[in-house]
Amino acid sequence: MPKPRARAVLVPLVPLLLLTACGTEGGTGAGGAGALSPDLPVAGTYWTVGAVTVDGRRSVAPDGVSVDFGKDGRARGNDGCNAFGADVAVRGDTLTVTVREFTTMACVGDRGRFEAEFLKAFSGPLKGTLKGDGLRLNSPDGRNELELTADRAIPLTGTTWKIDGLVSGETASSLSDGSGDKARFVLGKDGRATGNLGCNDFSAHVRLDEEAGTLTVEGPAATTRMMCTSPQMKLETRLYELLDGPLTYRLNHRTLTLTDASGEGFTATAATR
Repeated sequence: MPKPRARAVLVPLVPLLLLTACGTEGGTGAGGAGALSPDLPVAGTYWTVGAVTVDGRRSVAPDGVSVDFGKDGRARGNDGCNAFGADVAVRGDTLTVTVREFTTMACVGDRGRFEAEFLKAFSGPLKGTLKGDGLRLNSPDGRNELELTADRAIPLTGTTWKIDGLVSGETASSLSDGSGDKARFVLGKDGRATGNLGCNDFSAHVRLDEEAGTLTVEGPAATTRMMCTSPQMKLETRLYELLDGPLTYRLNHRTLTLTDASGEGFTATAATR
């Protein structure tokens, strides 16, 4: 019997999937945070987190941990388990971070432990130090530190996208049962998509409309015919259904979200290996 997927409930009032539309450049974020000060130039930058140190203990970050500093006094990202949104105020070389909302997927093991350490380190006043493409954020007592590296946006085509969750309206569910271990795809510049749907390899012709932000699979996808575990087959069936018709895509650096007209879809992250 497949294990139930962890459910992600967006809290408190603002759907996290819509956070990218909140606020305007130079405006005021939730909780009264104003536009980021030019003193420490982090506004409009995106960073991957390499490691976090809490109380002198350093932990290497799992794949996908990131912080996106907007130009509206907001930061958004992923802590290794959940997505989050925070207010950020900058004065001189000091950032004051207040996490306001986050999804509530339950992660165990190393990811759950890292999440707790990240949230402890990414809170309150933090002294920022820029050096090359690196940023260090340190607590006032020097016991906690975040190590970040500047990251450029990933192109939609030519990138291997690892499917890591399903979306239904304002609710997201992770593939924590292992069903998505093989699920990934590449959108080629030749108009073809190839990859794996969780069990079987597939290929399909796709039409991209970058102006409209849509991706349409033209005709049924061709697949191999292997039998896999029940969770893998269930995921594959769902993905195959979603790849039937136009999908709206949203690309945010290393994260890709594809949804149909009813809000059903999936998320994917650029594979690092």
